[in-house]
Amino acid sequence: MKKTSIIFSVLFILSLSALGAQVPDNPALFPILNHFSANNFVAGELSQAEVNALVQAGLRAPSAGNRQPWLFTVVQNPALAAQIQPNMPAGNILIIVSGVLSGSGRDAVILDAGLAAQSQFFAAQALGLGARQYTNAALINRANNLKSQLGIPDNHTAIIVTRFGRLPAGVDVVSSASSRADPASKVVYR
Repeated sequence: MKKTSIIFSVLFILSLSALGAQVPDNPALFPILNHFSANNFVAGELSQAEVNALVQAGLRAPSAGNRQPWLFTVVQNPALAAQIQPNMPAGNILIIVSGVLSGSGRDAVILDAGLAAQSQFFAAQALGLGARQYTNAALINRANNLKSQLGIPDNHTAIIVTRFGRLPAGVDVVSSASSRADPASKVVYR
């Protein structure tokens, strides 16, 4: 009887999940289908709850073999952040995802870091915050040159830096998103 009850409960929960996923306006899809990289940020402190949510989103990201090879460095010190990304408004923060990039698992570590940063990016959108991800060599090199001040271990390499902050009033996906390529040029159905 107990086994049957457990099976029924699991099937019921799965059916509810499946139904929710079929709803076109499913709230889980909103940040995925409506995200954009913020170009403009305004001054304004992020609350500790917001910072914690961003960190938790990264920690909960999927990773190859559940290895979770990342280290998240939250840069809230304005002077230190400015050495990596100059001219940030007060209250903006950076989160650096780093990992060990040696050996045969290098590509998986880079992919996992990207998944973690993407989870944080979507969390920011869901919180009404702006986010912009940086992978350019100059910015990553600045982060790597500050490892000791940032608390990044010597054997780690900064992989991606994401900036988080407040957005100007009225900013949304329509007014701020970069143009997207025609789906017909990027998708093949067979």
